[in-house]
Amino acid sequence: MSTPYPFTAIVGQDDLRLGLLLNAVSPAVGGVLVRGEKGTAKSTAVRALAALMPEVAVVPGCRFSCDPASPDPACPDGPHAEAAGVARAARTVELPVGASEDRLVGALDIERALSEGVKAFEPGLLAEAHRGILYVDEVNLLHDHLVDLLLDAAAMGASYVEREGVSVRHAARFLLVGTMNPEEGELRPQLLDRFGLTVEVSASRDTDERVEVVRRRLAYDDDPEGFAARWAEEENALRERIAGARALLPRVVLGDGVLRQIAATCAAFEVDGMRADIVMARTATALAAWAGREEVTADDVRQAALLALPHRRRRNPFDAPGLDEDKLDQTLDEAGPQENSDGDDDPDPGPDGGGDGGGGGGVPPQADGEDRTPPQPPQGQGSEGDSPSPAPEGAPDAPGRPAGGEQQPVAAAEPFRTKMLSVPGLGEGAAGRRSRARTEHGRTTGARRPEGALTKLHLAATVQAAAPHQHARGRSGRGLVVRRDDLRQATREGREGNLVLFVVDASGSMAARQRMSAVKGAVLSLLLDAYQRRDKVGLVTFRGKEAEVALPPTSSVDAAAARLESLPTGGRTPLAAGLLKAHDVLRVERLRDPSRRPLLVVVTDGRATGGPEPVALAGRAARLHRSEGTASVVVDCESGYVRLGLAGELARELGGTAVTLDELRADSIAGLVKDVTAAGRAA
Repeated sequence: MSTPYPFTAIVGQDDLRLGLLLNAVSPAVGGVLVRGEKGTAKSTAVRALAALMPEVAVVPGCRFSCDPASPDPACPDGPHAEAAGVARAARTVELPVGASEDRLVGALDIERALSEGVKAFEPGLLAEAHRGILYVDEVNLLHDHLVDLLLDAAAMGASYVEREGVSVRHAARFLLVGTMNPEEGELRPQLLDRFGLTVEVSASRDTDERVEVVRRRLAYDDDPEGFAARWAEEENALRERIAGARALLPRVVLGDGVLRQIAATCAAFEVDGMRADIVMARTATALAAWAGREEVTADDVRQAALLALPHRRRRNPFDAPGLDEDKLDQTLDEAGPQENSDGDDDPDPGPDGGGDGGGGGGVPPQADGEDRTPPQPPQGQGSEGDSPSPAPEGAPDAPGRPAGGEQQPVAAAEPFRTKMLSVPGLGEGAAGRRSRARTEHGRTTGARRPEGALTKLHLAATVQAAAPHQHARGRSGRGLVVRRDDLRQATREGREGNLVLFVVDASGSMAARQRMSAVKGAVLSLLLDAYQRRDKVGLVTFRGKEAEVALPPTSSVDAAAARLESLPTGGRTPLAAGLLKAHDVLRVERLRDPSRRPLLVVVTDGRATGGPEPVALAGRAARLHRSEGTASVVVDCESGYVRLGLAGELARELGGTAVTLDELRADSIAGLVKDVTAAGRAA
C-alpha cells in the first residue's frame, strides 16, 4: 500500500481542510463537496483524511462492518453473537464514475435464489464504505442511476438490493465526500443537497506559496516514506485534536439565541427545506468543539453559513454559488438582539470584527456580492430610438461603432420552459431524459440471453425457457430446476442524453430590431432544458467572414451560458461556414463518443450573405448533415410582417423542422412535442 500524502503537509487550502476536519469531528454534518479547478489538491486532501480518522470496532468476520456494541439485526451475515470487537482503521472507499450498479450496491446470485432459495450476496462499495468514507471523484459525471442509489442510501442509511422479489438489506452509513470541476457540469440538485458542506478551491496566486507546494510535492515523490516521517509529529497532533474535539462534541451547548440566528439566516437566503438549518446547527457545534469551546458563538454560525448555504441557493445551473456576506452580517445582526432580550448572557452576536469570517471556512463571494440570475433585457428594448441600429452589411464603420460593424453584446431575455425536442429512433447512449433508448432502467420491452453478468432478470421469460426441460432434468419437488442457459435478461427502454450542438447566427441581420436579446433568451432556455435532460452541449457561432467553435462539447451548460452572454454581433452571415464548422465538431464527437446521438439546433433567420453563391453553398452544407442522418431543428428568428421563409427552406435542406421563437415555448398553442425530423419525412 502506497504511503498517502500527509494532511498537515498540504499548503494553503484552509477552507478545504476545515470542511474535511469538521466532518471528521462530526460525521453527522453530512459530508463535503469540493468544487474547484484541476490540480488543486482536492483528491490528495480527501485521501489524506483517512489516516486521521479514529479506528472503528467491527464484528469479526462481518463483511458489513457491524458495530459489536449494536450490531445490525438485519445484517446478511448475522445474527451476530456477543463477542469482542476488532479494531481497524476507517476505510476510504472510492466510487469510480464508470462503476456498474452491481459494483455499487452488490450482486445477488439470481440462479441460486430461484433454484435453491439461497440469498447468495456479494457486497458492493456501499457495504464496504459503511462507517467510513465514500469518496466520489468527478461526482458531477456520475451516471443518473448511480446518483439515485446514492440518494436512497444517504437518506435511509441502508442499501436495498432487489431482484424479482428477492431482496437483501444492509446498513450503509458513510461520510460522503465528492470532488468536481464545475467546468465539466453541475450536479443534480437532489444530490447537491445531500452534501452537508461545500468548499471552493483554487490555485494560489502567491509566488512563495506556489514554490512551497512544488517543493513539498517533489520531496514526497522522491521519498514518500521519508517525507511522511518528517510530518508524523504534526499528523499525530492533529489526530489527537480530532479525538479531543469528538469527545467534547456532546457537551457543546447550542443556545436558543444562536439557533434563532441559524433559522433567520436560512430564511433570509430562501434555502429550500429544513436540511440547511440542521446542517448549519451541526456545523456550528462542530466548529465550537474544534475550537475547544463548550458553547456555540455567532462567529461559529457565520462560518457555518459560509460552508453550508452556498450550494443550496442555486435555482438553476446559471446561478453561481456563493453568499452575499453583507447580507449575512446584516441578518446575524438583526437576529442577535433577540438572543439577549431573553436574559441570555452571551455576547452580542453581531458581525463586529467578524467580516473576515473567522479565518477561513466558506466560499468566496462573487465580485459584485449578488446572485447571478439570468439577465433582463434593457428597458424599452425593441423601439427604434433606444439604441443605435446596426449598420448595413458591408457599410463603412460609423463613429463610435466597433471596427468591422461589430456591436457590443446584448443581455439575454428572460428564459422560459421549452418544448421537448428529441432525436427519432432508438439509441443506446448515456442515460438521460431526452430521446428514446435502450437502457438499464425504464419499462421492460422484451427479453434476451444475458451477455456477461445478469443484472435485470425477466422472470416470465426465464420460467418459459426452463419449463420444457423439467422432466429431462429429473424435477421431483416443487422447485423449478433452473440452469444458466435458462436465464433471460430483461431489455428495457428509457431515455438517453444527447449532444445538443447549437449553431447561432450572430451576424448583423440578427441584430436588426434588437432581436438578439430574444434569441439569446431562447438559447438560454434550451440550455436550461439540456441541463435538466442530462445532455452534452456545444456552441458554434458564425458572423463576418467565418465561424468559430465558441465552446467544444461539454457537460457544463453554465459555461455555454457564459459564452453566450458575451457573444457580440455584427457583420455578414456566413451560414455555410457555420454549418460546415458544426459538421467538423460532430465528426470528431462521433469518434470520441459514438453512442451519443447528436441534435443540431440552428438559430438563424435563414439569410446567407458573403462570398460567391452563399445560398447555394449553405444548401450543400445543410444536405451534408442530412446525408449523415443528423437530427436537426431550425429556430426561425425572422420577425416582422413580411417574412421570407428562409429558415423553413434551410430546415427542409437539413431534413429537419423549423420552429419560431413563439412556437418554442412549452405553453404555446402548438403541440407539446416536436419530432425534429417530421418535416423532413413529410418533404
